[in-house]
Amino acid sequence: MTAPRRGFADYQYEIYLKGLEDQTPPFTTDLAALEDAARERMGPRPYGYVAGAAGTGATARANLAAFDAHRIVPRMLRDATERDLRTTVLGSELAAPLLLAPIGVQTIVHPDGERATAHAAAAAGVPMVLSTAASHTIEEVAEANGDGQRWFQLYWPHDDEVTVSFLDRARAAGYTALVVTLDTWQLAWRPRDLDQAYLPFIRGNGVAVPFSDPVFRSRLERSVEEDPQAAVLKWLPMFSGRAHTWDRLRFLREHWDGPIALKGIVHPQDARRAVEAGMDGIVVSNHGGRQVDGAVAALDALADVVAEVGGETEVLFDSGVRSGADVLKALALGARAVLLGRPYVYGLALGGEAGVRHVVRGLLADLDLTMGLAGCASVAEVGPELLR
Repeated sequence: MTAPRRGFADYQYEIYLKGLEDQTPPFTTDLAALEDAARERMGPRPYGYVAGAAGTGATARANLAAFDAHRIVPRMLRDATERDLRTTVLGSELAAPLLLAPIGVQTIVHPDGERATAHAAAAAGVPMVLSTAASHTIEEVAEANGDGQRWFQLYWPHDDEVTVSFLDRARAAGYTALVVTLDTWQLAWRPRDLDQAYLPFIRGNGVAVPFSDPVFRSRLERSVEEDPQAAVLKWLPMFSGRAHTWDRLRFLREHWDGPIALKGIVHPQDARRAVEAGMDGIVVSNHGGRQVDGAVAALDALADVVAEVGGETEVLFDSGVRSGADVLKALALGARAVLLGRPYVYGLALGGEAGVRHVVRGLLADLDLTMGLAGCASVAEVGPELLR
């Protein structure tokens, strides 16, 4: 059995060929089923933290329902035998319109945490976005990522000198774009975490970036090593509990010379203000339903944001992606690229680096095949006429 070359779709044939030797994939190829597979491996507290959502979970459910409400209308007799998934996002050439979303405290699901994710992302040829709430330092993750593409996500501290230090370290370590998360300046009411009295940060998880930062460390009366709990209590109010405002964006522009994208925008007027503030991109996102219960589904907000500013800035998307078809739908509604969240963390929990690679390769294969079967030979051919 010899399979023709199909780019990312080769992963499908790789799996089938191994079946001739009675080998099946170590983890499910259904990203929607990964959560159940990973639940037992993760334990109740880490699982609740990753899978949980704000309030009743209505926004997280709405994210998934919005994808199901949009249906692909395939076109026939088009030559989509060979597909080109390449695109350009914020000045970077990508092999496919996919990035790994910033997710912190990854060592609560696997001891290798963000280092495993960084290595897997580089091997799969997709960029990763490192969270400020990482379990490993900016420099450690960059080393693991090697020649891969990497962006840095900022939970914006209320200490300007600490902020500048984070940005300087990220630039020096080869992170090429900055993603500023807007919607998590205060934690939402999250019953799964509250019922278990579980917040990783106060337990010393997800604080590697500030704890390794020379400016932050200079703010401490005693070193992190001498009094880690005092360091945690110094960090938490520095990045949480108080909102930033639009006028502060000029500060980031002054101290970051690469592209900047604002993550968490779902209202067209906020998208317009981002453009007026000189931002280079927007990530339409509701944080996977983790922040505002009963909020608009991210996919339902995407078309309005694209209509408002799509011709003036780059619009990316995350929240609720579970399949290649989901990625295709977001692209059809105007997203330049998609950020994948929870599924790759479930892959990390199941198999470390190998689990993340499996999830990413599977999603890209699914996208590649679905795009071709829908009649699109390139990302440029994907548009709103593909959906009903």
